[in-house]
Amino acid sequence: MTRRLVSITLDQLDELPARCRSCVYWELDPVAAERAAKAGDPGLEKEAWVSATLLEWGSCGKLVQVDGVTAGYVMFSPPVYVPRSVAFPTSPVSGDAVLLTTGHVLPEFSGQGLGRMLIQGVAKDLVRREVKAIEAFGDAKWDGPGCLVPAEYLLAVGFKTVRPHHRFPRLRLEVKSTLSWREDVEVALERLLGSMAPEPALRPV
Repeated sequence: MTRRLVSITLDQLDELPARCRSCVYWELDPVAAERAAKAGDPGLEKEAWVSATLLEWGSCGKLVQVDGVTAGYVMFSPPVYVPRSVAFPTSPVSGDAVLLTTGHVLPEFSGQGLGRMLIQGVAKDLVRREVKAIEAFGDAKWDGPGCLVPAEYLLAVGFKTVRPHHRFPRLRLEVKSTLSWREDVEVALERLLGSMAPEPALRPV
């Protein structure tokens, strides 16, 4: 089984689940989102948002693929790009953090650690951009796929509650903490493989 992470670009937008491909819950404020829905094609607004965010800030989403099939995704960006973020009772997002808006792993791929893989991929991306943390508005009463990530899941992958709420707690994950164990393992493997490297062959005289 081959698993890999792919940064979302305009070319990969159609890899998102259909309901997410045309959803602009996060990308537009409530009034603009309603206007886009009435216009009949919010998918165009989604595409415009991804395009602008890529140009102005960079990668804003990750796909995880299993044997070439998309199994899940996450979206993230600075809160300034996410008008909906100010509507939550536990806002605002901290100034040193990027907002993880939404994510989903398809049911047939659940239980394989893909959600954790996605979060670690986001963290690795953000460390390079010198971002300190990821924050998210969790859904404490999540009962099925929607626009928010279950608070229970966020806690399970290492997020900590920074502002509690009965429904929409704001949670935070320090990005370096998600990578430290992985980097330690990679260093150990490199040392092990280095110690097992064959002696260089002698050159003929």
